[in-house]
Amino acid sequence: MRKLLSVLGMSIGLLGMTTAASNADTFTFTSCHISGSTCQGGSIPAPGFGNVTLTQVGANVTFDVTLINGNTFIETGSGGEELFLFNDAIAGSTITSIVATENGTPVTFPNGLSGFTNISPAVMADGTGTWTASVECTQPATGNGCNPGMIPTINDLHFTVTNATLAQLETANANGNFFVADILCGAAQTQCGGLTGPVDAPVPGPIVGAGLPGLVLACAGLLGLARRRRKIA
Repeated sequence: MRKLLSVLGMSIGLLGMTTAASNADTFTFTSCHISGSTCQGGSIPAPGFGNVTLTQVGANVTFDVTLINGNTFIETGSGGEELFLFNDAIAGSTITSIVATENGTPVTFPNGLSGFTNISPAVMADGTGTWTASVECTQPATGNGCNPGMIPTINDLHFTVTNATLAQLETANANGNFFVADILCGAAQTQCGGLTGPVDAPVPGPIVGAGLPGLVLACAGLLGLARRRRKIA
């Protein structure tokens, strides 16, 4: 009995450490809703079109949205005239500190970027459902993107959502989707041939060891260890 209690005590201590360190989750854009593309209505394997990482920093959550394979953000009707969409109907939350980059270099738009939470009525993006929060060009697009001809281009978005937690922002909409980006496919993204449209993260794919999913995995492993020790005892 003392051995079993010792094992359980060790498990509780390790779980406490995991909880303290677990403050980030990563999701991958794998679901394709780009009209006319070979992947329309389906999914592609990870690393997909890019990913979204949410990090809890005190009472706020930072977002790092990164596209890969030469994909860039765009703003079209298919994507609800938004660059990026997610779910946030939290009273008192706001979007601040929006930074756009291309390959890590900050990009400045003449009229800037804006973020909104608690959008009503919710924004519809083709094939992905409705959304209550977004980041967009402050000046509505006059073509594809924030400026005619997509100059400048961006492939990363970074911003902060205040007064929110990871759990509150990692919430699926009625269609089961978590995050959407409206993209212009890059040359290396062979499944969509330079077309534009929304891609989304339909199911959570967090990095093992980060956030709640990591905690659940750690708990399962430690319980298995406790059972093995108990059999030995």
